[in-house]
Amino acid sequence: MNTFLTFLNVESWLEFWWVVFGLVGQLLFTARFLVQWVASERAGRSIIPLAFWYFSIGGGLTLLTYAIYRGDPVFILGQSLGVVIYSRNLWLIRSEKKHDRNSE
Repeated sequence: MNTFLTFLNVESWLEFWWVVFGLVGQLLFTARFLVQWVASERAGRSIIPLAFWYFSIGGGLTLLTYAIYRGDPVFILGQSLGVVIYSRNLWLIRSEKKHDRNSE
């Protein structure tokens, strides 16, 4: 088991669970591309479905939390900016839907 922990570059089970947490975040982040690809293939054109932004923010927040725990300033900066962008896109989509409902 020590070889496994060494392979993951962790020294305790707490560190191991943080790596698992980071991997879950990365899987969420990767899932957004699969969602976008499938939606685009079905539509026959490039589109970005709402689920893409939810996976983006879920993965981004999880990875940001992991990066803060690891104390990696480059990773923190990159994920922080992404979370702002994903949040803004969700806000714009929400505002557009609200405006469309009020226009009817």
